[in-house]
Amino acid sequence: MAVVTRPSSRAWSPTPVSVSASGIGRVEGPMILLEFNELSPSLMETFIEQGYLPNFKRLRDQSQVFTTDAEEVAPNLDPWIQWVTVHSGLSFDQHGIHHLGDGHKLAVKSLWDMIAARGKTVWVCGSMNIKYDKPLRGAVVPDPWTVGMPPSPEELSAYYLFVQRNVQEYTNDRVPLSKGDYARFLKFMALHGLSLRTVKSIAAQLWSERRAGKGRWKRATILDKLQRDLFLHYFKKLRPSFSTFFLNSTAHFQHAHWRNMDPEPFKIKPTDADQAEYQHAVRYGYEEMDRLVGDIVAAAPANAVIVLATALSQQPCLVYEDVGGKTFYRPRTFEPLVAFTGITGCQKVEPVMSEQFHLRFATDREAAAAAERLRALRIEGRQAMHVEHRGSDIFSGCKVFSPLGHEVLLESGPKGTSISFFRLFYQVESLKSGMHHPDGILWMRVPGRVPTVHQGRVSLRDVAPTLLSTFGIEKPEYMSGRVLPVGASVGT
Repeated sequence: MAVVTRPSSRAWSPTPVSVSASGIGRVEGPMILLEFNELSPSLMETFIEQGYLPNFKRLRDQSQVFTTDAEEVAPNLDPWIQWVTVHSGLSFDQHGIHHLGDGHKLAVKSLWDMIAARGKTVWVCGSMNIKYDKPLRGAVVPDPWTVGMPPSPEELSAYYLFVQRNVQEYTNDRVPLSKGDYARFLKFMALHGLSLRTVKSIAAQLWSERRAGKGRWKRATILDKLQRDLFLHYFKKLRPSFSTFFLNSTAHFQHAHWRNMDPEPFKIKPTDADQAEYQHAVRYGYEEMDRLVGDIVAAAPANAVIVLATALSQQPCLVYEDVGGKTFYRPRTFEPLVAFTGITGCQKVEPVMSEQFHLRFATDREAAAAAERLRALRIEGRQAMHVEHRGSDIFSGCKVFSPLGHEVLLESGPKGTSISFFRLFYQVESLKSGMHHPDGILWMRVPGRVPTVHQGRVSLRDVAPTLLSTFGIEKPEYMSGRVLPVGASVGT
């Protein structure tokens, strides 16, 4: 499959129509913001044209279709940066949120806070790197990597903590959950929307893994189904004016398996065994999300505004091919690494995506001492850890991304000791094969508006003021984005 990362034109376009200069305008129905992280505009069009995504096709054909531009490049092109832009209307230079888990430091109100301040009920389900004002008029479940922002109401903690442990240790075979944890989670879900089809999906997945001895990677879509059940339960219970529904599984599949989907541009080719397992993993993710789109749209009232946003997308990751590809190394558990390094005073370790994690300390002095010890770690003479020290917090992760031999040692400078690197770390799955791209999908199904494909790209900063306009809320002065124009009213 040939992947065009910056398509100059879209493969699909309806008959051109005139557009409104004033934007969507106020609407009466609720709004559902589907936040499907990093789906690719080019892949979406390809899979739609191949007939794999009927629900996405139906939504697209009923929508205002835009391509967003994140207006950033690496290292500032990451979803935990771009989703803050979607929710706040601020560019990265303005909001300054650089790390996953730092969203609570946002200095302005998020979309849901501004909408709730108008007396509307909101339901934030899984949105990434968030901040919200307490008490919130409605309910919120943060993404599994969020810190400092607990779920609300408290009853949602049973769901959040279970999912958090699963997601943060997804690449580790030893997820720290007991049979009791699973039992409590299932009891919670049974009272909060668990559907029979999700139960059947879980049973089928586990049976398939046991029978075939493979396919564990598909478990990510089980969490998506559980999140759908939870979303629909609270959507019916709260009847929110504004809700979000965030999913990340397909972004993970793209990062891990773009090479399998499209081997041609890669120098390092997947093995036959890998192809047998992962050739269609990316498409599988899109197809699973397509089914969820159908479920959400079917549950929404006819006058609902349905918005699909991806914030950014992906493309083939080719920049590491000449050095054997990019791989990640993650601590097996954190206590042995902390002990080997000689760090004291660490109060909490908070894993985030890939190799990264936060270390929290009571004092700046303890954090500074720990940062020096982490910086002293060496692998084959190279600094082993990326370390950012801010106040009483450290943001860190292994900075070696090249393949390592099984006998390699991790050396501690101050202590003069060494240990087998792979006693403390493990390699995260396969070589990375998808990387971020600034293009994003933005579709808005607006009742009473003629579906329109809008050519060119619009700023990601335009999303927040456009969504606020549907609630009759003028954009704050600090937002530099515009309210996007939409198709003409039906019948004009």
